[in-house]
Amino acid sequence: MSTPHPHDQPGYGPPTGQPHPPAGAGYAPAPGAGPGPYAPDGGQGPGAPVAPGHGDPHGLRYGADHGGAARQDPYGGQRDGHQGGQYGAPGHRTPYRGDAPAPGHAGPGYGPAGGPTPAVPAPEAEEPPLAPGTVRRVGSPIRPPGIRPAAITALFGALIAVSAPFGLYALLPVVVVLQAVTAAGWFRLNGMWPARQGILLAFAAGLAADVVLILAPAGEAAGALAGTLGVWFLLVIVLQLRHHGEGDDRLASLTATAASALLAVVAGGLLAAVTVNRTAVVAVAVAVAVAALSRAALTVPWVSPVVALALATGAGAGVGHWAQALPEGALLGAAAGVCALTGLRVASYDWPSRFVHFTAGVALPMTAAAPAAYLLARALF
Repeated sequence: MSTPHPHDQPGYGPPTGQPHPPAGAGYAPAPGAGPGPYAPDGGQGPGAPVAPGHGDPHGLRYGADHGGAARQDPYGGQRDGHQGGQYGAPGHRTPYRGDAPAPGHAGPGYGPAGGPTPAVPAPEAEEPPLAPGTVRRVGSPIRPPGIRPAAITALFGALIAVSAPFGLYALLPVVVVLQAVTAAGWFRLNGMWPARQGILLAFAAGLAADVVLILAPAGEAAGALAGTLGVWFLLVIVLQLRHHGEGDDRLASLTATAASALLAVVAGGLLAAVTVNRTAVVAVAVAVAVAALSRAALTVPWVSPVVALALATGAGAGVGHWAQALPEGALLGAAAGVCALTGLRVASYDWPSRFVHFTAGVALPMTAAAPAAYLLARALF
């Protein structure tokens, strides 16, 4: 076996005392060597002319100026000049020290002038194009429902205030509508649409709570609501086992369905409160209506909530004064005002649509105040 030339091994310079060969100069072919391997660019063997800019920066393949014969590799493979980044693997030219890259074909790790390739920054991710007819939203994602949903909330409050003095069965139709609007609005608020199965499931939970409240003995309303909610949670989990989506989708669906069922059952707290004290339900309904209207009419930040809470407290105090229970009415009005503002804030989050404004924005203020009406009625009367 002959000793390999120092230039056959990448990374080694010329031997001491010998000048570096000029770029593109080939080596003399080994005596008796046959033709080299098939050239991938052009279908011709080594030594055949190659057009400039296609792998040979000097117009001739290495070895072409010495008869075109391939040189025997000392490790068992044949290479054409410096063809082959690995021994015996033709088709990839490994540049050596002093070799200039071909125009437009810089080798790996080499820049345009033979130096290291400069780092190219990754392109920034472009925002997806908007659908035709849509406008890119900027600014705060909080959009309050507005005056028209507040007017519908006030209408709910007026209906509750008028029907509550007549008892449970008179209040039942208004509460059923409130539960349906709550279930639909909560699903759309969470970005799930269409979700007919989940909406029907949550609405059915509210109806089941209403039936249990009607059939439950007096003073057992809280236990009836809690028992209904526990059974419905189990049913929601069982039905979610049939969900064939990804893990994140299943979790989001389970969360939205369970929360919607909870809110529909909580809205039934108005029925439980009317069995304890009817004046408490009237005070809460009037306070929620006043808070929603004043919050929508006055849009000054940090001032509107304070004014709405003060007016709700005054409205509750007015109902309490009419029923000869001024302190209790004021406390009921303040609690209902806080719950109404909380419901409005939740319904205003994350650029909601008009459908959200006219469902969740209408129902959540009254639904959030329902448990406060029951608990304070039990505590104050």
